Amino acid sequence: MNNLQQVDWSRLPQPEDDGGARHLAGMRLPTLELASTDGGRVDPSRLRGRTVLYLFPMTGRPDIALPPGWDEIPGARGCTPQSCAFRDHFAELKSLGVAQLFGVSTQDTAYQCEAVARLHLPFPLLSDNRLSFATALGLPVFEVQGLTLLKRLTLIAHDGVIEHVFYPVFPPDRNADDVIEWLKGHHANQSGKP
Repeated sequence: MNNLQQVDWSRLPQPEDDGGARHLAGMRLPTLELASTDGGRVDPSRLRGRTVLYLFPMTGRPDIALPPGWDEIPGARGCTPQSCAFRDHFAELKSLGVAQLFGVSTQDTAYQCEAVARLHLPFPLLSDNRLSFATALGLPVFEVQGLTLLKRLTLIAHDGVIEHVFYPVFPPDRNADDVIEWLKGHHANQSGKP
């Protein structure tokens, strides 16, 4: 189902670890509700079992141009390949004990629904368009054309507590493989302790 052309990641600027995620391991996910593309609302603090939340700036749409200079922003490019990698590895993630998988961005639900349908994602995307999730966790963000976007990172949580953080994530299409590798080493330990 890989319908994407390959990206030469060596031609794009690689994001550096600016320390923006060092405080996250061991934190509880916030009590708030995020709109989901499946029509419901999700309170991250109430998620039980192991949850993977991959946070990304924004997916591109065929009918809307990306902001000028998008490819020059370290870590901005690659949201669609990242989502497709999680899609392609969805069954394996489930087999490794992932109870829930969500993508999270600051786009509204209508924008995200287009991506879910076009990319055939078997999991919902959550909208943090009010930046409540980002603010509660102190997540790293960046601004472009008046938009505040999440920097790409992935959280693995167990019973609402963050166990592990991938940051920065690069290249984005390898993120699902990195999560799988981590899960294989931690599949037996589901105590929720970071």
